Amino acid sequence: MTPVQARLRAPDDESISNLDFGTAFAEAAALYPDKTAVIDETGSLNWAEFSQLSFRIAAQLAAHGIGRGGRVAALADNSAHYLALYAGTILAGACIAPLPTSARPETLASMLTDSGATLLFASERHIGTARSLPGTLIALEDLDRWASAQPLGAPVRPQPDDFFDLIYSSGTTGTPKAIIHDHRFRGRQLERMPKFGLNEETRLLMSTPLYSNTTLVAVLPVLAKGGTVVSMAKFDTTRFLELSQAHSITHSMLVPVQYTRLMNAPDFATYDLSAYRAKLSTSAPLPAPLIRDILDRWPGGLFELYGMTEGGISTVLDCAAFPDKLDTVGKLAEGCEARVIDEDGRELPLTEFGEIVGRAGSMMQGYLNAPGKTEETRWVSPEGLDFIRTGDMGRFDKDGFLHLMDRRKDMIISGGFNIYAADLERVLRDHPDVADVAVIAVPSTEWGETPLGLVVARKGALADPEAIRVWANDRLGKTQRLSAIELRDDLPRSAIGKIQKRDLRAPYWEKADA
Repeated sequence: MTPVQARLRAPDDESISNLDFGTAFAEAAALYPDKTAVIDETGSLNWAEFSQLSFRIAAQLAAHGIGRGGRVAALADNSAHYLALYAGTILAGACIAPLPTSARPETLASMLTDSGATLLFASERHIGTARSLPGTLIALEDLDRWASAQPLGAPVRPQPDDFFDLIYSSGTTGTPKAIIHDHRFRGRQLERMPKFGLNEETRLLMSTPLYSNTTLVAVLPVLAKGGTVVSMAKFDTTRFLELSQAHSITHSMLVPVQYTRLMNAPDFATYDLSAYRAKLSTSAPLPAPLIRDILDRWPGGLFELYGMTEGGISTVLDCAAFPDKLDTVGKLAEGCEARVIDEDGRELPLTEFGEIVGRAGSMMQGYLNAPGKTEETRWVSPEGLDFIRTGDMGRFDKDGFLHLMDRRKDMIISGGFNIYAADLERVLRDHPDVADVAVIAVPSTEWGETPLGLVVARKGALADPEAIRVWANDRLGKTQRLSAIELRDDLPRSAIGKIQKRDLRAPYWEKADA
């Protein structure tokens, strides 16, 4: 079975238009030539300069025979040149694979081979690693010199099924799967995101990496509308606040760990953030106390988005509008359908706990070169419709708000009882000495496995692990009780802030196996 035969089918809804990023980009450049398009640590480009560079890159790619069906890869930090490469690749009708800079060289080599990219662009910090990888290497800092003197005349008009980009996971073990986003996927996403105010007046601060869909879901609509992107090569709390004030930032897309660090900054209140219209959060649920703090001290709206890079499921929580629903991730986005299934794949009532599956206009084609993995993520409804399995456990309440409990693979089964780590973590976060927490399953001779709390103490707190355990267990059900609390200096996270529970569990289970 080929990858194409294993593809997932998005709803064939003629009422949903398929916007073309290349055409929208070109129109924005023509409308706002003198307006600032991109700002990074090295300077800025107005829309005339930025689009000229992007179209020159497209022309040079075409000269290399890279057009519709062609692929390039990038290993780079955020910058104006990286954004121009992204745009130029799409203008040429080709597909870009932004590689995770957090991956090991051997994993990157596998990704590059898997992607089929013939050119690799790398920024200065990663050029050494890039030299060890297959393919033709081009330094991103040399992009101006490399790009053709004569720009591409017009963007290549894609078909909806043409590949737009390939998004790889971070690659901590093995070879990650490449998620195929086609032009239909991105076009429908472009249509949806302006509902959060992403338009020609937007000044977006980009502080998460471009290889993450978290970043692209916000950045691409701004470039398609003719707004301004301020690029951070790497997130830094003080620098984020400085840039927000200096450039009168209106929007940002952040992950919960970034919000935590910003709200904990001692001088947060000294910065002028009054230009903010909306802040978006994704990749993990925002704790309710953190949401309240953001709403109290940071101007502008706050929207929590739940979804997957694979697409399918999408929910939105307008935090200010629904203060009594802060323990949820909101209601289904327009055009999205969700169902709840049990461990055998049978459909349950929406208000019962089970695995969430979703279907929407934006759905990946599948995983590149991995038809078996594509089939594993598919759930077919009794009517024969394709849904994407999220691996998340949850339920919908009577008002239609989604309550997430845990990842299916992270659920703890102790003595035959299902324990959701999210419930235990929610209780532990309320303890005054706890700054961060992860609850994992560890081996137990008596119960098979049992919950262990890994806690990062608040700065200056004299945290007592046993006292925290007793305090939490007094507030938990009998079958939920923590076996122990261990203090940690920090918790391992991915580049976009997700706690790496697999890494936390591994030493305990390896020891048990031994």
